[in-house]
Amino acid sequence: MSKVSIVYWSGTGNTAMMAGSIADAGGEAELITVDEASVDALKDASVIALGCPSMGAEQLEETQMEPFMCELDGVIAGKQIALFGSYGWGNQEWMRDWEDRIVADGATVVNGEGIAVNGTPGPDAEDELKALGQTLASL
Repeated sequence: MSKVSIVYWSGTGNTAMMAGSIADAGGEAELITVDEASVDALKDASVIALGCPSMGAEQLEETQMEPFMCELDGVIAGKQIALFGSYGWGNQEWMRDWEDRIVADGATVVNGEGIAVNGTPGPDAEDELKALGQTLASL
């Protein structure tokens, strides 16, 4: 089983709830807010989950998550990356852009796509997130 590092930014608490559901799925998981995350610490991780809600014009949060991603872009080649986040508007373009960015960096998006939840995660989303957590733990 892999130790899963779950790095996230949450403004309203929805993405934090999603991170918790992934961590609660079993296996060894470490929840890390992006302001406490270290790219150096993740260099040796084979499995990483990244969470961020859609912000502004469907983009990653600009002051913490985007700068962190800029640093991470150069070190995730060959890694398994899960993506998740909440949104309140739009058509999930931020998630598709994020998926493309991960693939362009040479990493693999776990399950081929991120999990995007409109608003607060309900029971179906929690089940999907826990399943993702189980998948991550088995990688």
